[in-house]
Amino acid sequence: MKIKKWGAVVACGALVATLGLFGCSSNNSSSSASSSAAADNAAAEYTLMKEGTLTFATSPDFPPFENLDGDEYVGFDIDLAQAIAEKMGLECEFTTIQFDGIVPAIQAGGQADVGISGITVDPDRAKSVDFTDPYYIADQSVAVMKGGEVTADNVDEALNAEGMIIAVQSGTTGETFAQENFPNATVQPYGNATDAFAAMQAGQANAVCMDKAVVEKMLADAYTDAEVVKNVATGEEYAVAVSKDNTGLLEAINKAIAELQADGTIDDLTTKWLS
Repeated sequence: MKIKKWGAVVACGALVATLGLFGCSSNNSSSSASSSAAADNAAAEYTLMKEGTLTFATSPDFPPFENLDGDEYVGFDIDLAQAIAEKMGLECEFTTIQFDGIVPAIQAGGQADVGISGITVDPDRAKSVDFTDPYYIADQSVAVMKGGEVTADNVDEALNAEGMIIAVQSGTTGETFAQENFPNATVQPYGNATDAFAAMQAGQANAVCMDKAVVEKMLADAYTDAEVVKNVATGEEYAVAVSKDNTGLLEAINKAIAELQADGTIDDLTTKWLS
């Protein structure tokens, strides 16, 4: 593990600057302002798996957030991760981990520095990892095959019945949402979004419950014979998962996210991938 150290250098500079001010002036407000500015500029120490590189764990089957185009990682989260690394003066690398294994992997260490994969901040996950400030607000959707017995008019009753099967991606809030809102149905988890939709198309499931943007992308690109029958504004916050032992990295990524929000980068990515 490599340690990125900046704080000590800046702190020394701040001390020299502060001593200089005391030597030139007895103005306490000037001294306080200088000390405050130095504190703001001081960067926390953090560890990285590979020196000079920020490694992200992602599950690249959740378009438009992350997907594979051939061997290339693409999507909103992918562009955001690269922008975060650039703001931090680091290279960016990705490693593929199935979604429900990302949080445990970050907690255990050794496979990636952080996780980015449409990960909703929730209390259970927060017991295992820390989360950055949110960068996206997500909602849930339910999709079914066109012409079936489940429609937008009867979805709440028709889908919440014994014998109904709802396909979800394992470990996601879509799975939790389906379990809580359709308790009489069977909620069937799959390792990725594509398998969940394929199961529905093949008649092995009656519906899919997943992030609204993902459902819309799947229907537009591959499953035009399906339709959305329910949208719910759940207001979930997506954030980057960071090890609880790496608080300096959490602070550095939060700073990068704030800068990307301020300079319009996140708005641009939202337009590019989610409009």
